[in-house]
Amino acid sequence: MKLAQRMERLGTESAFEVLAKAKALEASGREVVHLEIGEPDFDTPAHVIDAAQQALDKGFTHYVPSPGIPELRSAVSEFLDRTGRMQTDPDRVLVTPGAKPIMFFTIMALCEEGDEVLYPDPGFPMYASIAAFAGAKPVPVPLREENGFVIDPDELRSLVTDRTKLLILNSPHNPCGSASTPEQLQAIAEIAIEHDLVVLSDEVYWALRYDGEHHSVLEVDGMADRTILLDGWSKTFAMTGWRLGFGVFPQPLVEPVTRLLINSVSCTSAFSQYAAIAALEGPWDDVDRMLAAFRERREVIVSGLNAVPGVSCVEPGGAFYAFPNISELGMSAATLADRLLDEAGVAVLPGTSFGEYGENHLRFSYANSVENIRRALDAFTTLVESSESR
Repeated sequence: MKLAQRMERLGTESAFEVLAKAKALEASGREVVHLEIGEPDFDTPAHVIDAAQQALDKGFTHYVPSPGIPELRSAVSEFLDRTGRMQTDPDRVLVTPGAKPIMFFTIMALCEEGDEVLYPDPGFPMYASIAAFAGAKPVPVPLREENGFVIDPDELRSLVTDRTKLLILNSPHNPCGSASTPEQLQAIAEIAIEHDLVVLSDEVYWALRYDGEHHSVLEVDGMADRTILLDGWSKTFAMTGWRLGFGVFPQPLVEPVTRLLINSVSCTSAFSQYAAIAALEGPWDDVDRMLAAFRERREVIVSGLNAVPGVSCVEPGGAFYAFPNISELGMSAATLADRLLDEAGVAVLPGTSFGEYGENHLRFSYANSVENIRRALDAFTTLVESSESR
């Protein structure tokens, strides 16, 4: 069977491949510390689960409007206003099964063959994968450690051409844990406005900030009409398996993206949308507890990584990822990640899983217990020291 040529342009997400390999090792009797997968290790809050069960009991098991039930679209709009992120009408909110469709639909609706999509590198691998699949040209914007793993506006400006159509931003950032400042976002917004670029702002980690408030390019005047906000429930409310995301679109994109929704997934499951309302309108205690736990773990893993010979790690400002520099160890990121899993029983991702500019780095997800993080650090240190003594 011959596949369509476009399938050659479609990438994958390495975290799930490493997870599968780690699970296979566990099935053979090995112990593995999982620091590869990017999901909170906390249970979904009880009041959210209760809301889903009540919705099922009430018979919310049928089709619902493709853009999302009106109650949830209104709840999203009110939530964004209440948390100071943006003011928007509910009819600009589209609900999807997970946040990835927002990326897919945005790129499919906007980008023609040969259009250029600027995306952060290292960055979430789906950005480049979906852009290439759509026939667009993915153009990496390097995130450099010496610049705090954020976009340098001057370098960004140098990459814009007359074919540039879309700019993707992600803050707090996966895999680097970096967060953009208002000054940086102002400079980026000025470039977008000057060159008439559409911006996709991926803010799924917005609630997981440790030092200061979350900031968005949407805070800049004139950006609401050219920016798609991407968010969801997975990270903030520990709801990865519920597959719930949303986008806030400029009005001209609402109807086209709704058509893409209809042609692909029809709608998002009915009962889960009532759970989503409960998450937005319910107590914030569980989110606060999760953030406090991540803050403690961040301190443990960053100090621990900086104590490993030949390793250095900047402190992340958000999300739950550490992105240490391993260039002094004399191994490629992929080689070291493989050795960590095979020899030390620690599952992590090479920085190159997130693009070529991720070389010389590893991504550690600290969505695991302090005890397991310490075990992983001990195993990492032992592996490095044994390699040096050879």
